[in-house]
Amino acid sequence: MDDREFFLQTMNAQEIIRSIEAEQLKSNLPQIFVGDTVKVGVRIKEGEKYRVQPYEGVVIAMRNGGINETITVRRVFQGVGVERVFLVHSPRIDSIKVLRRGKVRRAKLYYLRDRVGKATRIKQRFDRSL
Repeated sequence: MDDREFFLQTMNAQEIIRSIEAEQLKSNLPQIFVGDTVKVGVRIKEGEKYRVQPYEGVVIAMRNGGINETITVRRVFQGVGVERVFLVHSPRIDSIKVLRRGKVRRAKLYYLRDRVGKATRIKQRFDRSL
């Protein structure tokens, strides 16, 4: 097999992968930005039944794009900071709702890990719609 045939086979394989990924992409997602307060509905299986458990917090990081897009959501629960990474297009994610827009100047808000109490507040942004 020469280089041209190998190149054509890999291009064909990439097209197949892209088409499969395109079927899995969710279309009903809101536009999410770092600093937003979101409520993520996570599907949890208990026995044979599924239920949706909400997880509310601030988006402190976003990664990648397309099918591999993830968001890191941080919340403080009983005085302990808890972070969860969600694969946005996963079937386990039932819904994502933006509760408020945050006005931040960074792409990653990891500095919130070192802050406590009122220092963790983020100003609200009003120029983007919910």
